[in-house]
Amino acid sequence: MKQLIIHGDPGIRNGAVVRYDGEEVVCFGINRNGEYHGPDRVQLWCTVGTEDEYEDYEKRNFTPHFLDVDRVDAEDVDVVRAKSDLAV
Repeated sequence: MKQLIIHGDPGIRNGAVVRYDGEEVVCFGINRNGEYHGPDRVQLWCTVGTEDEYEDYEKRNFTPHFLDVDRVDAEDVDVVRAKSDLAV
């Protein structure tokens, strides 16, 4: 599990599956930053991991401050699935 900061908005929501740097991950949770003030483009702070790690995310069996952080531009993210089946 790690933190992925996406500069820009590729149009994803919770449960999305994205591919970057040859790795395919699931977005468990997304925080949208910079909407009204801040950087010139919105930033999505996503907690991502494999499907096997979802139970640890649900039970908060991790320390958010110690997750590895990757940064990527929205143009460099390939969206495999934009949102989960239950997302509105």
